Amino acid sequence: MMHTVVGWHVELEFLEDDQHTRAAAMVRLPDGSEVRGHGRASRHRVDANQPRVGEEVAGARALNELAMRLLAKAHGEIDEDSGRISHPINV
Repeated sequence: MMHTVVGWHVELEFLEDDQHTRAAAMVRLPDGSEVRGHGRASRHRVDANQPRVGEEVAGARALNELAMRLLAKAHGEIDEDSGRISHPINV
């Protein structure tokens, strides 16, 4: 049995100010297509200014959206190839 090693690199970028963090996640697939997700986080005015925490929350939300878009893409390809409707697993 032959195994193929495949790797994907996910890029995350952040845009921040004192109250908000926005994250953009992108993965470029081997077929050349790109899938993107976005996330946001807001700091409550009484919370300490911790940019790392905002990045973690916004980044997680962006990655979650990216994952959902990848699932939708995969199921669309399954449906197109098989001629039937697949049922994605809801996470």
